[in-house]
Amino acid sequence: MSYRDMARVYDRLMEDAPYSSWVTFTRNQMKHHNVTGSRILDVGCGTGEITHRLDQEGFQMTGVDLSEEMLAVAQQKNPRSSIQWLKQDMTELELPKAFDAVISYCDVFNYLQEPGQVKAAFNSIYASLEKGGLFLFDVHSIDHIQSDLSGSTFAEVYDDLSYVWFCDPGEKDNSIVHDLTFFIQEGSSYHRFDEVHYQQGFELDDLKAWLEDAGFSFRGVYADFSTEPGVEGDRWLIACTK
Repeated sequence: MSYRDMARVYDRLMEDAPYSSWVTFTRNQMKHHNVTGSRILDVGCGTGEITHRLDQEGFQMTGVDLSEEMLAVAQQKNPRSSIQWLKQDMTELELPKAFDAVISYCDVFNYLQEPGQVKAAFNSIYASLEKGGLFLFDVHSIDHIQSDLSGSTFAEVYDDLSYVWFCDPGEKDNSIVHDLTFFIQEGSSYHRFDEVHYQQGFELDDLKAWLEDAGFSFRGVYADFSTEPGVEGDRWLIACTK
């Protein structure tokens, strides 16, 4: 997976993303689980939109991503902020301090293709938390993958940008191949680039078992930012503690 070119247009594509809902969910869950510390690690932070918003609310933020291009965009949004940006693999985090909470939103975990990678990421994040710390992340629900994403096509045309996005079923159950073609205006001509991203869906029972194997206490799953636990929705938001 490459974000080299996509980093240039990512924020345009995500203009309607529920960033404020992720921030509110984080704040409410920290209060619900009596997490009083302010150090938060954002794993798979991308262009740092959530990271910056939580920073503005007074949290001490660290953003981790595997893409140098995404991190560069994130840092440029506010070069004077105290946010620490790190290029690291979420399955092998090496951090100088422990955190009060770790977040990983916008289906970051669906980009891990194998159960072993998910388990390694859970273990790595567990080691990055203070005792009693909170881990929050989200994934596509299986129903959303099967009913809404698999086999769908999306397209948008703007004055200076257009794209076609095919979501094809992958070789494995509940996997998706995102085949994207972009055209970006550069002067009087257009630059085309193509990206292929792979996502894998995971059963909730498996995620819960792997979290508990890593040492976490599973605290609940919330569908589509609901304040009450439940699984009926497009996005599962999962809460667990160390």
